[in-house]
Amino acid sequence: MSDAQRLDANAPAASDSPSHPDGIESVAMQPEERIQRSLFGEILDWMLVPLLLLWPMSIAITYLVAKSIANHPFDRMLDDRVTVLAQQVKEVNGKLVAPLSSSGRDILRADDVDNVYFQVIGPRGEFVDGDRDLSSPPPEEDKMPTGSVQFRNSSLHGAEIRVAYVYVDLRSNRTGRAALKEPYLALVQVAETLDKRAHLANEIIKGVILPQFIILPIALALVWFALSRGLSPLAELQQRIRARRPDDLSPIDSGQVPEEISPLVRSLNEMLDRLSQSIEMQKRFIADAAHQMKTPLAGMRMQSELAMRETSQAEIRRSLEQLSKSSESATRLVNQLLALARAENQTPESKPFVPLELSELARKVVQDWVQPSFARRIDLGFEQPGHPVMVRGNPVMLRELLSNLIDNALHYTPEGGSVTVRVRPDGIEGEAILEVEDTGPGIPPAERAHVFERFYRILGSNAEGSGLGLAIVREIAQQHGASVEIHNNPNSHDPKYPGCLVRVSLRMEQRPEFIEDIG
Repeated sequence: MSDAQRLDANAPAASDSPSHPDGIESVAMQPEERIQRSLFGEILDWMLVPLLLLWPMSIAITYLVAKSIANHPFDRMLDDRVTVLAQQVKEVNGKLVAPLSSSGRDILRADDVDNVYFQVIGPRGEFVDGDRDLSSPPPEEDKMPTGSVQFRNSSLHGAEIRVAYVYVDLRSNRTGRAALKEPYLALVQVAETLDKRAHLANEIIKGVILPQFIILPIALALVWFALSRGLSPLAELQQRIRARRPDDLSPIDSGQVPEEISPLVRSLNEMLDRLSQSIEMQKRFIADAAHQMKTPLAGMRMQSELAMRETSQAEIRRSLEQLSKSSESATRLVNQLLALARAENQTPESKPFVPLELSELARKVVQDWVQPSFARRIDLGFEQPGHPVMVRGNPVMLRELLSNLIDNALHYTPEGGSVTVRVRPDGIEGEAILEVEDTGPGIPPAERAHVFERFYRILGSNAEGSGLGLAIVREIAQQHGASVEIHNNPNSHDPKYPGCLVRVSLRMEQRPEFIEDIG
C-alpha cells in the first residue's frame, strides 16, 4: 500500500502492561462500610417523633382554649355586676351618688374564691364610692361610647385582676338651664381577681390531659404492634430465603408478599434468573474449555509416548516437533482463556478509564506483531492520521483487543497476503475508528453473528485456533461502550479471498492535551 507505514522488524517491542516504577502493586482503598439502618426503627422514628412533638403543643393549645372558655362566663358575670351598679349612679342636687345599701354591697362583693372590687368616679374625676386603689382606664380608652361595657386586665395589690367598666352619661338627669350639650360622664368599674378563672382552666386541663397520659402509652403500644405486624412479611420472606438450598435459584413466590414488597421480589427473581444464566454459561464455558484443552493435551501425551518408544533419531525429532506444536496450541488456548477471564472481570472501578492516544497505542501493538508476521510471510502495515486521536479507556484491555484482532487476521491470511491496522477519526459521528483489514478468506455474512461466541469455529476452516479471539474482542468492546462490525475488505479484488475488515468504533475524547503514557 502506498499510503501505509511499514514497520521495521527490529523496532523495539512495547511491554504488555504498564508497571509501577517501584514494582509495587497499588492497593485499592476499601470503601467505607455503611452503617445499616433498621426499617422498623426508621418508620417508628418518623411516627413517634412527630407524635411526641405535637403532644406538648396540643397541651399548650388546650390550655389557651381552656382559658378562653373560662373567661366567657366570668366576663358575663362582671358585665351584669357593672351594669347593675351603673343603673344606681345618679346626680342629686348637683352631687353624684351611688345609693348602695350594705346588703347590696355584700351581694356585689360576694364570692367564694375571687376578691371583687368596685369604684365610681364622677365627671370631674372626683372619687364617689368603692375602692380608691383601683386604677382608671388608659387615656386612649377614655373615648369609649357610653353604655357599652368594656373589659381590660390590670393589677391591684400585686394580684392580676379582670376589670369591667362603663361610662354613664348623666345629662339625662339635668333639665332646663342646667341641661348640658356636652357629655357629662361618670366612670363605673367592677373588678375581680383571676383565681376562679385559673381554677376552672386547670380543671379543664386536667380533664383533657389526664386521659392523654393513659391514651398515649396505649397508642405507642398499638403503633409498635401495627409495625411489627406490618413488617412480618419481610421476616417471613427472609426465613424462606434462608431455608433455601445454596443451589436453588428458582424464582421466589410473590403471591405471599404484600403489594409494596412485590417489586423487590420481582427484582430478586430477575437477579436470580440472570445469576442462573451466568452460572449456566460458566458451566458451559468450563466444559468447552476442558474439551478444548483435551485435544492438545492428548496429542502431547501421545507424541511423548511415541518419542519414548522410538529408537530412530529422525522419528524422535518428528515426535518432538509435534509435541512442540501441541504445547504451543495448549499455551495459546490457556493464554486466551486467561485473557477472556480477565476481560470479563474487568470493571471501571478496578482499573479506571483514562484519556489515551489511540494511534500511539496501536503503533506499539503492531510493533509486537512484526516478527510473527515476517515468520508467516505476511505484509503487516499500519496507517494513522496526522494528528492525535484521543479516546478514554483501559490501555491494557485495548492492547488485548487489538492483539487478538491482529492474531486472528494473521492466522487466516495466506502467505504473501497483507494485514493492515488503521486508526482514523470519524468527525461526523464523533468516534475514533480502529480497523484491522486482511486478505484472507473472509467471514460469510451468515456467520458474522456467531463468530463472537466462545469456541465457535466456522465449518471447513483449516486454520488453527480456539474460537476465543473475537469473544475477547466483543467483551472488551462492550466494556468501553464500543461497537464491533465485520465487513468484506473493500481493497481485495480476489473472489477466492474477499478478505475481512473488522471495525471497532470508540467514543472520541475531546481533551487531547491529556495523553496517557502507554509505553
